[in-house]
Amino acid sequence: MMYHYNECGLRNVWLKNGFKRVETPYGRGVAIDAIENLHRVIVLELVMKPSKLAAAEIRFLRKEMELSQASLATMLGVSAQTLAFWEKGKSRITAPSERLLRLVVKGHFEGSVAVRKMIAMLNDLDSEQNAKRFVFTERNKRWGLVG
Repeated sequence: MMYHYNECGLRNVWLKNGFKRVETPYGRGVAIDAIENLHRVIVLELVMKPSKLAAAEIRFLRKEMELSQASLATMLGVSAQTLAFWEKGKSRITAPSERLLRLVVKGHFEGSVAVRKMIAMLNDLDSEQNAKRFVFTERNKRWGLVG
């Protein structure tokens, strides 16, 4: 008998094995083996699926990265309210934001240093204190950046 794993917040996750029914002081329950690994596999399957991410899937991915809505919204370059609307199904995630979300999640779970550096760089883009001043000089009718 399969187990419908609703507790993860996704309606379409079923377990064929790796779980057992247990009695708890509060009634019947289910114990799942290697739950952290299960969630990692779910995450990686979601980011590679060919169809658009559903609201619950966006929320699941954010929670698995242990990020607040505000933090993930900053990474994606949107407002926290926009992200909340995506997670509640009140609006659809845009294609560019979805692509960036998938990249961020995959990099996070696969430990990609390059993706993590890129995320940090993207988060710094809006910071005025990090704005770089470009100074150019002309010499013999050729322009160049002052070094």
